[in-house]
Amino acid sequence: MGKFEVNTDKSGEFRFNLKAANGQVILSSEGYTTKSACENGMESVKKNSQDDARFERKEAKNGKHYFNLKASNGQVIGSSQMYADTSGMENGIESVKKNAPDAGVEDNT
Repeated sequence: MGKFEVNTDKSGEFRFNLKAANGQVILSSEGYTTKSACENGMESVKKNSQDDARFERKEAKNGKHYFNLKASNGQVIGSSQMYADTSGMENGIESVKKNAPDAGVEDNT
């Protein structure tokens, strides 16, 4: 089962990573100024990850592929790593769909 890991960055902002069962990061959040906002972001990932239309598939200038998960208001909740091809990116999206709904939380703050 996947899990969310919550950390604070150098500037004191809260960030989370969604990790697959194998420990690989499959989605990373933006920085949040409060822990409660970060927790809301994780709940938003759980909810929005079940709607394929919320995944924005992108290609970087270097030809690599990545995706953003967006909330219903269009705001990006999290972004993926870079993938060499579209099939890797689609596997990443499927992993988020599978792992997010029941993911636990590991609070490292």
